[in-house]
Amino acid sequence: MKKEIGGYFQLEELQGTEYYPDLYRVNLGRTALLWLLQTKGYKKIILPVFLCASVTEICEENHIQIEFYHLDENLNVKYPRKKLDEDEVLYLVNYYGQLTDEQILEYSRIYGNIIVDHTHAFFQKPLPGIDTLYSCRKFWGVSDGAYLSTDAGFTGEIPQDYSADRMKHILGRYERDAGTYYKDMLKNAAGYEHMEIRRMSALTRNLLKGIDYEKAAKKREENYEILAGLLGSDSVFNRVIPKAPFVYPYFHVNGSELRKRLAEHKIFVPVYWKNVMETCDRDSLEYHWAADILPLPCDQRYGPEEMEYMAAVVKECEEIK
Repeated sequence: MKKEIGGYFQLEELQGTEYYPDLYRVNLGRTALLWLLQTKGYKKIILPVFLCASVTEICEENHIQIEFYHLDENLNVKYPRKKLDEDEVLYLVNYYGQLTDEQILEYSRIYGNIIVDHTHAFFQKPLPGIDTLYSCRKFWGVSDGAYLSTDAGFTGEIPQDYSADRMKHILGRYERDAGTYYKDMLKNAAGYEHMEIRRMSALTRNLLKGIDYEKAAKKREENYEILAGLLGSDSVFNRVIPKAPFVYPYFHVNGSELRKRLAEHKIFVPVYWKNVMETCDRDSLEYHWAADILPLPCDQRYGPEEMEYMAAVVKECEEIK
């Protein structure tokens, strides 16, 4: 196809460098996982019970045998400590950035085949020889995109992804508000189901080149520190303060009710593992973690004023009987 010359302007090519310029770029975290499963020939995956449904679904759709494991109260894996067979792999989720590099290396030594999910820890660098995946839209204003660190190159032809039609809710919120485009966001997320493996879109890659990662990391760390000072939270998810935290995990004994009260003040706190609340016993650790740990936003969009306001509203809502 001949290159177009002239006409109206498109988005400029942004200057800068991606945070992971040397990793494989794909369209979604779940398809990054599918890439690994197919390329390495895994027939069985061992997943945590405390997990979003999208990972389970991609495995089921591709006829991968699934076995589940629980975590103990310190987030340690409760699964027999033995080397896995060549076609088996253990899936480790770095919940709120609590999984240290030392722990990852120890799990690799014990089980051999592991995949590390750094969806909540974008700034935690991958370890050599350990398959690691990252999801971009959990940290940045993009509609899709994922990075994959692996020594297994994909052998098939990977088509290019296109993101322009998925940007409505992101661009709309920039100019207006989240509520106006909430349905568009849900529609966009639903479209990821059954998506094939594709290369990261040129649009997403360009936007990721335009981010000041050092500044964003600093703001996340400062905001987390403010919330930690104003809203002390004694839970397993606050024991490690990761580089550039994903959110501030705040424990409340009745998290579901507090979420509703915060939403009335336009402070929106998601439930990341709604499927866990629907399938696990109410007295299980997994249910408790999903329901009562509130991921309060502390990202680069905000500063001290918003953190102090949010902390004050949280305290006010907690006092309501």
